[in-house]
Amino acid sequence: MRRNIVHEGAANLSYAIREIVAVAHEIRDLGQPITWENIGDPIEKGERVPGWMSDIIKELLDDPKSWGYCDTAGVPQTRRFLADLVNERPGGVQVNTSDIIFFNGLGDAVAKVYGFLRREARVLGPSPAYSTHSSAEAAHSGYGHVTYELDPYNGWLPDVDDIRKKVKYNDSIAGILLLSPDNPTGAVYPREILEEIAGIAREHRLFVIADEIYVHIVYNGNPRMHMSEWIGDVPALAMRGISKEYPWPGSRCGWLEVLNKNRDENFARYVDSLVAAKRLEVCSTTLPQMSIPRVMGDPRYPGHLSRRAAMFDQRADEVVNVFQGCDAVIVTKPSGAFYITIMFKPGVLNEHQTLRIDNEPVRRRIEEMVQGVPPDRRFVYYLMGATGIVVVPLSGFQSSHDGFRVTILETDDTRRAWIFQTIRAAIDEYVAS
Repeated sequence: MRRNIVHEGAANLSYAIREIVAVAHEIRDLGQPITWENIGDPIEKGERVPGWMSDIIKELLDDPKSWGYCDTAGVPQTRRFLADLVNERPGGVQVNTSDIIFFNGLGDAVAKVYGFLRREARVLGPSPAYSTHSSAEAAHSGYGHVTYELDPYNGWLPDVDDIRKKVKYNDSIAGILLLSPDNPTGAVYPREILEEIAGIAREHRLFVIADEIYVHIVYNGNPRMHMSEWIGDVPALAMRGISKEYPWPGSRCGWLEVLNKNRDENFARYVDSLVAAKRLEVCSTTLPQMSIPRVMGDPRYPGHLSRRAAMFDQRADEVVNVFQGCDAVIVTKPSGAFYITIMFKPGVLNEHQTLRIDNEPVRRRIEEMVQGVPPDRRFVYYLMGATGIVVVPLSGFQSSHDGFRVTILETDDTRRAWIFQTIRAAIDEYVAS
């Protein structure tokens, strides 16, 4: 090309959760059956939405409006319903219908939120980082994502002192990102930490982004905590969706709750630019939006949420029990979402460890792939080659800690037990080799 057409941030577009799929396909083609534990798709792992919920969707198909465009920011009745839910939260921020903005899934929302920031404005996010956020933030700026630490020795909670220090000494930081429940760790942040982060944002005139896609999948004794309840007067964006909650990941239906928009004129103009960008696309998908008042307003919905939370709580206990006595790793029971992070203790991994792989073509290919890769990715490749189980290395989440993320979504109890017992045996064999 006579001109370079590649965006400065293109090299930062990385999504380890999906990228490992290409490796797994290659190993599968060499004869190793694959067990997918890399991505949070409950439907793929066998979960089915309740019959009453699918009946609502079927009925909406007969409504001609579900086949057409909706307003740019979303279906008005749905936005009103969601605004009312926000306003009913005790002691929380009050919003209007105009403060609810729909997108084609939170991936679309993330792309817009970072893509329409001024390039010099940075958003400080957690490490381990969820790839969609970290890649989008880095790509918009053309530089590596700026992060604060989640502490594996304190339940993967944010290191608030690290946040405070980085905000104080880096005046390019305009916002703070948090995920609670967190992906990949499953940590749920207590209210005092959330309010402390809000206080840092208030002091330095920042805005806050909270990815709340798992906000109703909370267990292990933790209450559900929405951003509108703790943010106070700080300008903020809460990200919500139905992909993990119904669950309906194929709906690609997510929205922003804009909080305290008019507290800051610059923030208000920025939010207006997001709506303007959405207007260029006309609107987001209509049918999933139309389902929200009927599904979430149904008296059976609270019980649906409670049953799913109890299910994941039980599965998390199962996993933690499997790793009891494994001195090579740190395994903290998650308190939300449906992932668990297994972290290798410092110094455990080295470049000489291996797993036995009986399939000779697979063994040779894995030995080629592990050359020069981070230690946790080396283990993940060997695990895939030896057992077919696909997990995501922590190094793919911009983490300085060695480990991996695995889902707890498998619905078959026997198969789920096999997955984690096999991973535990692989760790024991690998460390001892």
